[in-house]
Amino acid sequence: MKNPFLSLWLSQANACAGVVRGFWAGEMKRQQTAMISAMSGKAGAKPRAKGKKRPSRKSG
Repeated sequence: MKNPFLSLWLSQANACAGVVRGFWAGEMKRQQTAMISAMSGKAGAKPRAKGKKRPSRKSG
């Protein structure tokens, strides 16, 4: 016979683990980006957001 309380507890534990895993993955990505920026000599430079285009300069 299945225990509904154990099933509920495990389900919630799995949900919390997913949230923690997401935060951990995000932190790893931030650290990798910072390390690559430091190695390329662009310390403190922020990476450009994907999908955004630079404004075009019209010569006059």
